[in-house]
Amino acid sequence: MLSLCNIQTYYGAVNVLKNVSLEINDGDAVTIIGANGAGKSTLLSTISGLVPVRRGRILFLEQDITSLPPHRRVDMGIIQVPEGRMIFTPFSVRENLELGMYRRFAREKKEDIEELFATAYTLFPILHERRKQNAGTLSGGEQQMLAIARALMGKPKLLLLDEPSLGLAPQLVDVIFDALSKLKEQGLTILLVEQNTQLALEFAERGYVMELGEVALEDTTGNLRSNSRVKEIYLGTG
Repeated sequence: MLSLCNIQTYYGAVNVLKNVSLEINDGDAVTIIGANGAGKSTLLSTISGLVPVRRGRILFLEQDITSLPPHRRVDMGIIQVPEGRMIFTPFSVRENLELGMYRRFAREKKEDIEELFATAYTLFPILHERRKQNAGTLSGGEQQMLAIARALMGKPKLLLLDEPSLGLAPQLVDVIFDALSKLKEQGLTILLVEQNTQLALEFAERGYVMELGEVALEDTTGNLRSNSRVKEIYLGTG
């Protein structure tokens, strides 16, 4: 589904991603782990088109999207849940969900639109209860649910998740990842950046370890969990 070939990106004169290559197949759940500043979030933003590629190529569904703007990538099915949720706090929960599908609204039938809402509310029932409530009054966990549900309204083929557990209580993290597991079981392709390394490696089937803008390791998550370097640096069990 997605192939990155020797990607280099820069912030000004700073080379952030250095010849990064990765592949994601249809239906994969893949995680990217690494320390702060390793380039994980920059990688997601590069895939989304928010950070331009200086060198290399990005292929999505066998099409070269290296130079496509972000909104065209959304139309193709690449949708990101950003770090920090970035919901529209002055608007209601339902209005936030509507904004998640604004690129599709004119093309969708009314019954299909209502089905999208029903899917979001089934995954996160609390959002149905809060649908008329101002999104800025939601708890942090509810806002994260809303950010994920808003992304699903765009009917993603590839869902990019940037630190979905950040700042949440353990009980709410469980709720979020239970929902993500359901999406994975339904066959949605997911690329996850997550600061909770243990959780990320339990959720995904394959993983990439990034260090200083480069891919240092790539393997199944089972092998990564038993890798001595990963255990020592990222799991604290070495």
